[in-house]
Amino acid sequence: MKLNPVDGIVYILMKLLKRFFDNRLCGIEYFDPKVVRRILIISSTALGDTLLSTPAISAVRKRYPEAAIFALIHLNYLELFTTNPHIDEFIPYYGGYKKFLLTVSRLRKLKPDTALILHGNEPQATPLAYLSGARFIFKIPIPSQYGFLLSNHTNGFTDSPWHHHAISVRLKTASFADCNEDDLRMVLPVNSEDSDAIKRLFHNFGFESKHILIGLQAGAALNYKMWPESNFTALGKKLIELNPDVGIIVTGSKVEKTLCTKIATDIGSKAVPLCGEHPLRLLGALINELTVLITNDTGTMHVAIAVCTKTVSLFCPSHHWGVGRAYDFHLHKVIYKERPCAPCVTKKCENPHCMEQISVVEVFSAVKELIGKDSYI
Repeated sequence: MKLNPVDGIVYILMKLLKRFFDNRLCGIEYFDPKVVRRILIISSTALGDTLLSTPAISAVRKRYPEAAIFALIHLNYLELFTTNPHIDEFIPYYGGYKKFLLTVSRLRKLKPDTALILHGNEPQATPLAYLSGARFIFKIPIPSQYGFLLSNHTNGFTDSPWHHHAISVRLKTASFADCNEDDLRMVLPVNSEDSDAIKRLFHNFGFESKHILIGLQAGAALNYKMWPESNFTALGKKLIELNPDVGIIVTGSKVEKTLCTKIATDIGSKAVPLCGEHPLRLLGALINELTVLITNDTGTMHVAIAVCTKTVSLFCPSHHWGVGRAYDFHLHKVIYKERPCAPCVTKKCENPHCMEQISVVEVFSAVKELIGKDSYI
């Protein structure tokens, strides 16, 4: 693996700063909730990961209603979270070391006294929290490279954090700052303006309130999580046969446009691809209008769970118990298959045949259960 020399320089710099220039008492035993005034929250990875952080952000706001809360969120996804009522100010994260010093400058101007790293790209996230000037930094110490900068030195669990849902892990991080909540619900408010915009869009496609709109999220961040394109096409055709009022919305990002367009074209005239043509802030409103979403393990799945849209989520080799539904189990069906390969190479897999274990028939049956017998012939 090729090492980035900047990582080594930053690591040495953090070691020197902490050892020779920082005489503050920063251990968790010195943390006093009564003096917390300005909180930096870092959740700077992907869209779904950031949504999984919103219950912990809610817990922080509930514990510190008068504090100023700032959030460092990846620039690519930031606009989706601007409706979050618990965040006072957003700072964009540009990825890696891009605009690193500018980001440090912005964070230092906020003067946070406490920082919580709920889910951040390393090895940048912990140095950013430290360079912000925050005295107390809380994070599940995985990886442990920058553990010497953290105020907590344990993960807070009696077992491995990997044995818990990602939302619970983020809530555990918040608990280090005396935020002891256990509400797992994600937060993604949909305002009326965005909802009206999506309804107008669907109207232009010929979809009215009588239609049963079914979403297909065919893409994913990584190939090994993707159900085959041909299966989505076959499923779409079967769903249209259920009822003449069924409409298919194939969702995806700009980079998935070719995939989404081909699936929609192969399904037929009742399928429409919506792949990155509209602002990301509308995604919650769009998913909220669907009757059900059939989805790979990806960010759009988390959006659907957050806005209470029914889902059929497809998992293999990733584990649904760690990142899938965590509440409203009656709204969400999971189809999970065990990994056929050992060891699983995940990101290096060029042919994710494990997802082929999930059949069109079982997904179709799950969708029918969710939409109810009155919705099909």
